[in-house]
Amino acid sequence: MHWIALQPRHEAASPHDTADPPVAAAEPAQGLAASADPQALADELQALGWWALRFTPRVALQEPAQAVLLEVSASERLFGGRRPLIIQLLGAGRPLAHVRVARAPSALLALARLQVAPAAGRDPDRLPLHTLADARPHLATLERIGCQCWGDLRALPRGGVVRRFGAPLLDALDRAYGLKPEVFPWLVLPEVFDMPLELQARVEAAPALLFAARRLLAQLRVWLQARQRGVLAFELRWQMDARRDTASEGALVVRTAAATLDMAHLQRLLAENLERVTLPAPVLYLRLRTVETAALSGATTSLLPDEQRKGDDLLQLLERLAARLGPEQVLRSVARADHRPEHMQAWLPATGGA
Repeated sequence: MHWIALQPRHEAASPHDTADPPVAAAEPAQGLAASADPQALADELQALGWWALRFTPRVALQEPAQAVLLEVSASERLFGGRRPLIIQLLGAGRPLAHVRVARAPSALLALARLQVAPAAGRDPDRLPLHTLADARPHLATLERIGCQCWGDLRALPRGGVVRRFGAPLLDALDRAYGLKPEVFPWLVLPEVFDMPLELQARVEAAPALLFAARRLLAQLRVWLQARQRGVLAFELRWQMDARRDTASEGALVVRTAAATLDMAHLQRLLAENLERVTLPAPVLYLRLRTVETAALSGATTSLLPDEQRKGDDLLQLLERLAARLGPEQVLRSVARADHRPEHMQAWLPATGGA
């Protein structure tokens, strides 16, 4: 087996942030500010896990370690081998720009290598004990008996380790060395995107909800890409302060004429719709849910390069105008089979059906 561990990186970049030197040079030499928001960290981890499903169906989230595990031995051949897969995995297109990476024959060893420099993690026997999660509760006792690394713990009598520290520690060590199988609950994409978000502060103006909704739209894009679908309609629902004598919930449905992955266009549509909403009470929670999606069309087989378009296409422009002015203010003419001149055409909403 071949395991890859991915971990969002929030501190300054360092030379050992990846276990693959050729790709390390491609990483931007800048860090991300540390996030103290547990929900934001969980969202990042889930988005990274959804994105990783394009490489293998064996993806597991490790929330205590804030890492994503991939078992890629069965899918390497589809990408032309191990190294091409690693290059694609660490290339462009990740939902997070900065990711720490480690590889190993076992999942626990890959997680341990995330925490040390590549040179220190090549020999499992030399890994410090704090890199093994099951050993952390016993670190003080292990240090007193002279155990500083995995090799020291492995050299102790197995019966004595079980009696003193319990079977889980020895079981974890065996799994880390590949002596026992590792079992994880594999990540499965939900059939419908339905993601809540607790706001950091009360929002009293509807247009200000767009700032928080961007995080949900970013996760929606990762989900759509993983399912190879585009969105036709989504619902933004908000929950308001229930202590006031007003409605406790509100919702807004945004529709597009064609399935799309263009989050910039969806943000513009959402912004236009929110401008027309008045909130009777401050908003505390948001929830984004897909109402309708459709499979995306395959890549073109034309030998000619695609025509480069500048600006929005006509359909996107009509959708934005309809969201800003109202559907009844943006009309198109439709021919009718009628002999009476005054009934030979009708005016219908431009973004609606005939």
